[in-house]
This record gives sequence, structure tokens and C-alpha cells, in this order.
Amino acid sequence: MAWDESGGNGTPGGKGPAPGEGYAVEISGVRKVMKPLEESVVAAHKIKDDWKTMAGEFALAATIDIEKPAKEMLSKWGFGMGRIAEHTDDILETLRQVLSAYIMADLLQIKNFSPTEDNMAKLPVGKHGLEVWEEGHRGKFDPAPKSLQEQWEEEPKPEKTPRVRRFGKDRVVDWDSDDNGVPAA
Repeated sequence: MAWDESGGNGTPGGKGPAPGEGYAVEISGVRKVMKPLEESVVAAHKIKDDWKTMAGEFALAATIDIEKPAKEMLSKWGFGMGRIAEHTDDILETLRQVLSAYIMADLLQIKNFSPTEDNMAKLPVGKHGLEVWEEGHRGKFDPAPKSLQEQWEEEPKPEKTPRVRRFGKDRVVDWDSDDNGVPAA
């Protein structure tokens, strides 16, 4: 991976990744999340809009006892899928913004970019923004908040170390033993 000498601020010759090399994993990861969501939101919109067509089929194929509850269920299902589709549309729009921010950070050779709202606002916009950026006027990008970083919890440590003994072919882990040195049952 090629690096520039600017300390990750994106100027030529600095320590940021060369264009096209820095955020390939993040860009790929965002695209992998977006593809199934886009397919799902299309299906959710279809169910939201087409539940009445499905309910119409019950009038021909079912008795009156089944028709009313089935139509009510399909109505609620259509409403719920419509709400899911609306929220998923919002999620997809945010993912598109994150994707474009990663691509812009990659092109500008910004090292350790985190697509927070503040950092995305610091990216240059338009021709004038790029000219100002190239002149060296740029904001300092904040690291990712701790809540967005992977947390590795330490494994709990037992209060006392177990003894491992073999009795024939079986292995026994002995946490507590009685006074005779025989494992507790």
C-alpha cells in the first residue's frame, strides 16, 4: 500500500493511502450490506402495495369465516411491511452517504477516516471545496467514537485454577476437591 507524507491529511507525498487503496475493505463491506437491503426494500414496497390483490383472491377461494381474518392479517402485514420499507429507505440513504464519504476519503488519501457525521461534513464539496482542500485548508478528522469501535471484552478468569487429571481414558477437570484429594462429585 502506498502512503503519502502528510500525516494522513491527504496531501501528495504524505502518509495516507494512495487513491484506490485505502478503504477498499470498508467500501466493499458497505456494498455487501446495501445489496440485500435494496432487494428487501423492493419486496417490502411490493407487499405494501399489493396486499389488496392477494386479499381479493380469498373471496374466490375461501369461506366467509376465513376471508375476513385473512384480509385483516394481510392489511396489517401490508402496513407493517410499508413501515419497514420506509425505515429501510432511510438506512439505505445513510449507507449511500457513508459509501460516498469512504470513496471521497480514499480519493483524498485521508488516513484512518471514520464516517461520522462531523467527519463527513469536513469533506470538501464541489469544485471550490476541492481547490481549498488542495491549498491545504482542511479540518482535522476525529477518530471513530468508542461506541463504533470493536470492543473486545476480556475473558473472565476463574478464581482458582482447575486441576486436570486423567482417570483411564477420561479427562476430568477438578475445580473443587475434598480433604482426601479425590475430586468432588
